[in-house]
Amino acid sequence: MKLKDVMTKNVESVAPETCLKDAAEKMRSLDVGVLPVCENDKLVGMITDRDITVRAVAEGRDPNRESVRSAMTQDLCYCFEDEDVEKAAKLMEERQIRRLPVFDRNNRAVGIVSVGDLATRTRDDYLSGEVLERVSEPGQQPTA
Repeated sequence: MKLKDVMTKNVESVAPETCLKDAAEKMRSLDVGVLPVCENDKLVGMITDRDITVRAVAEGRDPNRESVRSAMTQDLCYCFEDEDVEKAAKLMEERQIRRLPVFDRNNRAVGIVSVGDLATRTRDDYLSGEVLERVSEPGQQPTA
C-alpha cells in the first residue's frame, strides 16, 4: 500500500511569522495537533500542540508575541506519496515520531501520514500496532 492511499490530504499550513496563539487557534478550528510551517511554498518546519505547550508556554513565553518559528521543529523527516507505508512506518519507529510530512516528486507537500492513519487506514494490524508501540517507548522525546 502506498502513502498516498492512507495519508491525510489537503493539509493546511501556517507561516513561520504567525504568532503561537493564532497557530493554536487554527489547530483547534481544524481539530488537528500539527501544522506544517511553510515559507515561500517550502516546508521549513512543523509545529505541534506539544511544541506550543512545552517549548513556549511552559517556559513563560507569551503566545501572543512569540512566533511559530521560535517553537517549531526544524529537523524534519519526510516521505514521498509513492512510497510504501512500510517505509514510513520504519522511519516513524526509528525516529519515534508520530507524524510525517508527505511530498510528491516535485518536492511539494501534499499530505501528512500519522500513526493514526496507519492504525485506521491499513489492513495490517501488526504494522500499526508495532509502530505505535515503538513510537511510544519511553527514553526519547517524540517529535512531530
